[in-house]
Amino acid sequence: MKIIKTLHNLTPDDKGCVIAIGNFDGMHRGHQALIARTRAIAQQKNLPCGVLTFEPHPRHLFRPDDPPFRITPPALKEQKIRQSGVDILFSLTFDWDFASQSAADFVRHVLEDGLAPAHIVVGADFCFGQLRKGTPQTLEQAGFDVTIADNIANDHQTRISSSAIRQALRHGDLAGAGDLLGWPWEIQGCVVQGDRRGRELGYPTANIALHDTLHPAYGVYAAYVQIADDGTDAPWMRAAVNIGIRPMFALKTGQLEAHILDFDRDIYGKILRVRPVQKLRGEAKFDSLDALIGQIAADCAQVRKILKK
Repeated sequence: MKIIKTLHNLTPDDKGCVIAIGNFDGMHRGHQALIARTRAIAQQKNLPCGVLTFEPHPRHLFRPDDPPFRITPPALKEQKIRQSGVDILFSLTFDWDFASQSAADFVRHVLEDGLAPAHIVVGADFCFGQLRKGTPQTLEQAGFDVTIADNIANDHQTRISSSAIRQALRHGDLAGAGDLLGWPWEIQGCVVQGDRRGRELGYPTANIALHDTLHPAYGVYAAYVQIADDGTDAPWMRAAVNIGIRPMFALKTGQLEAHILDFDRDIYGKILRVRPVQKLRGEAKFDSLDALIGQIAADCAQVRKILKK
């Protein structure tokens, strides 16, 4: 997949794609269906399949003080788009200059003068331009061939949307989130140096800052982890994972701490993939370190039982 981050110096081969437009946070089943439709049209026309998206997420610009909310931070979103079979990813910078352009300017500068798409695929609720005044019908009126993808729902008739997935994650409903996503939700991050509290307690942890990743319900989870640097075939290992502020040794911001079972290796600086599977309990403050250690031991035993297969 070719990645292009500016409209300057586009080559003739970069233009004329069949292109899907959207933010694609979560790359959920609805996004996947939209891109699959784009890819099918591209194949019919014997043209490249492209995706046009924007970074950072517009909400970062308009509501910078909001808590983290990204389902898929940029690297994970890019990975999921790559896996969907896209030929070219156009990931344009969303700043105040970009946000302030009218829908007409977007059509003129980004589409007509820039990408010159042969066909555009968008969701029914797609909006663009200043004050979100541009709609799929605006694109049609500008002379583009447009396919408007219908909203889809899961087997329980829940509309598949990034908002519904965020709500499920905030409630610790990993199964519900996974059903809407179409893939097991995960957190990716670099293992950083912590305060070694876990090691002192006999349960060393790999610590990851959450940054832009949505904070799921705070608590302890049974999870699988993989060291991404070891390659896609690296084993998935069982772990007891705490997500939150760790009340016994309170942190200022939430982070992820993974105690990998039956594992003893220095992985500082490595990229870790963490897939929470089931929430065990909420965070708690214990009366003593002995009580905390006893609970961690019980958590690890529960992880072994849940993930025994």
